[in-house]
Amino acid sequence: MGREARRDSGPSAQDRADESEAELVAALRQQAVARGLLPAGLGADDDPEAVHAALESLLAAELQPAVAGEDECRRYYEAHRQEFVVGERLLARHILFAVTPGVPVDALRTKAEQVLLRLRGDSSGFAGQARELSNCPSGGAGGALGWLDAAECAPEFAQAIFGRDTLGVLPQLVLSRHGFHIVEVLERAPGEVPAYAEVRERVAAIMARRAYINEARRYLTSVVR
Repeated sequence: MGREARRDSGPSAQDRADESEAELVAALRQQAVARGLLPAGLGADDDPEAVHAALESLLAAELQPAVAGEDECRRYYEAHRQEFVVGERLLARHILFAVTPGVPVDALRTKAEQVLLRLRGDSSGFAGQARELSNCPSGGAGGALGWLDAAECAPEFAQAIFGRDTLGVLPQLVLSRHGFHIVEVLERAPGEVPAYAEVRERVAAIMARRAYINEARRYLTSVVR
């Protein structure tokens, strides 16, 4: 489907998200005015910094997120141990189908999925396909990426390939900011999970963030009703 056809197909998900965000900000501004944090006549674009500061003050005053106790933090740690792994590395190669301006994304995805299906059946031709098709410089080396750790990768790429024990061609395309990747993991060097005491502050920060988000959702839902 071309870009022009998509323009005529009604509001996009992004359009709806933008409208929802605008409604939310407007509702928060009304609350800030009602509490004397903003002058009633201040326009949305008159003083963005003042508006931002007022909304921050409003949320700080209204939100009362719960503080996670030690037992709750320990339960989170035990249920999400893989999040805290350090030192994990893997040997991989990939084929990148880059998303660039003017490229029909649906057609590109379909092509990538067709190649993925073939390589899932027989990966012996992976290097040749990488040399022929990949838009990454690594294509010249058969797609070889060498040994990687998560810090070396784009976050969305790292999330898709680390923290699991799968070897071989991954069953799904990996979507990153660069495009669609077919990834083959050749070897894994598992990392270690630090003791709870070593990551206690990190766990507490995660729990505090989750509590804040939940409380913010509750408050914002009440504001826009």
